[in-house]
Amino acid sequence: MAGNCATAMAMSAQTITSTKSATAPISFRNRTGMVSSIPVLRGQGAALYGPRACDKNMMTALQALYREDFDHSRAIRLWLCAVAALIFAMVLVGGATRLTESGLSITEWQPVTGALPPLNEAQWQTEFEKYQAIPQYRQLNAGMSLADFKTIYWWEWAHRIIGRVIGAVFFVPFVWFLWRGWIPPNRRAGLWMILALGALQGAIGWWMVASGLADRVEVSQYRLATHLVLACLIYVAVLWTGTRWQDERAQSLFGKLDKAAQPVSVRAGAIGLVVLLLMQIYLGALVAGLRAGHAYNTWPLIDGGFVPQSSRLLFEVPLWRNFFENPLTVQFDHRMLGYLIGLLAILQLFNVAKLVKRGPISTSAALVAAAVIVQIALGIWTLLSVAALPLALLHQATAMITLTFSVVHAATTIPPDVSARTEPSLP
Repeated sequence: MAGNCATAMAMSAQTITSTKSATAPISFRNRTGMVSSIPVLRGQGAALYGPRACDKNMMTALQALYREDFDHSRAIRLWLCAVAALIFAMVLVGGATRLTESGLSITEWQPVTGALPPLNEAQWQTEFEKYQAIPQYRQLNAGMSLADFKTIYWWEWAHRIIGRVIGAVFFVPFVWFLWRGWIPPNRRAGLWMILALGALQGAIGWWMVASGLADRVEVSQYRLATHLVLACLIYVAVLWTGTRWQDERAQSLFGKLDKAAQPVSVRAGAIGLVVLLLMQIYLGALVAGLRAGHAYNTWPLIDGGFVPQSSRLLFEVPLWRNFFENPLTVQFDHRMLGYLIGLLAILQLFNVAKLVKRGPISTSAALVAAAVIVQIALGIWTLLSVAALPLALLHQATAMITLTFSVVHAATTIPPDVSARTEPSLP
């Protein structure tokens, strides 16, 4: 085994040297010895040899030969983590904006000038008068004071300003990394797509708000769910890209030594959990939009039974409307999908324990299962409290944490793309 390891390492080093030396900067080639000879890697002569020594020595060689690429990848990962953290914060602030009925307090969409809040009492009074002209004020908040209006205004303003910050934090470094050539060609399309989805998200946010400015006292649950799920999809894309960025450049070489992928059932279970969690978040947004959490506040029964009567679940015409507009049906679906996700998370944990050795995959599977169980318990507690604000906010935060663990778990089960082509970094 040790002989095979050393041989593979030497062959990989020769391959790396021959391909990298042609394009690496002269100073870099001199520093790593590319010009004179092929690196001599210690395998059998080390005090510890075998698979672990192979991995350790190979990583040392890769870090020496790809030092600039490792530094660039670290910077890009930090950038993507910062973007993901901002999206996480924006989702939580958006939840608080929805739960405090603050989302309609700003009645105009001004992408540039709207970044500044009112700066004096006259401007505050103007904004308040605009809010007083919509149905929500007249039907729900008639007599609201200017001080109370400022409270809900700040929630919506904070939500919008975080969106602008996310756009800047993503776009400016992205252009810099492109200019420096730090982003490989096979990664650029995905990042451009994330940028486009971010721009679309801003437009959908206003599309959602506009639905509540006339003839309604709240936004459409369809548009609310679309807005939230698109935010979560962008979050998943950023988190997935950042988690796997470190793999596909350097670890693609390891793939030539060990092409064994995780069992299909493990990968399918991990990806399936991500998909189901996104569906559950969509249903949760429908529950919030319909205020379904303020009704049927019993558990484990709902409307007098574990499964309500079909005449109450499916009375809307056409039939499909029940799954989006009937509060009982929407809450029932949200409950049932939660039970299913809990069962699958536990089964995934046992499957990983059976088929995969201890390591990041088993740890992440355990975190997913624990987070799902906590989230189910919080959901029940929130329901019994009739959607008390602190619990509702905690429930949404835990949903994002669960989604985070699930995405990281899924990303670790997918092997690196050993065929991914890379390009040299600029000096």
